[in-house]
Amino acid sequence: MQKLVRHLQQKKEAALARHGLKLWEYEILWRLRSAGEPYRMAPTRLAQGLGVHPATLTNRLDRLQSAGLITREHAPEDRRSLLVGLTPQGAATWAAVIDDQREAEATLLAPLTEKELGHLATLLRVVALAVEEDGPPLMPHVD
Repeated sequence: MQKLVRHLQQKKEAALARHGLKLWEYEILWRLRSAGEPYRMAPTRLAQGLGVHPATLTNRLDRLQSAGLITREHAPEDRRSLLVGLTPQGAATWAAVIDDQREAEATLLAPLTEKELGHLATLLRVVALAVEEDGPPLMPHVD
């Protein structure tokens, strides 16, 4: 299992490099994308979800905003609050990395039949649910 994880991690790192992203940049884009449309959230919630200090996040958001991947704007309901959002370029960059990852996973699973893929999906769902019982969800929670 560890060798498969390492293999997919190497593929992910290669995809990130092809698209000029660092892992922490991808994770921020991923969190914003997982929030659902309009792909925005408060910086505090983003920092909590990423497990980073708000000051660290501010520096990272500055970099992503300079690269044109995110925006920071006042919340419409409270002008004192800020929202971090994906730009079209940020969404496209995230999608390109996801496409590369999807291709790597498809290549890895290509030897399996449709029936075997179904069994694998069922078994992985059981394992994922068991892991989530003992810890945080594997996917971000969308409010």
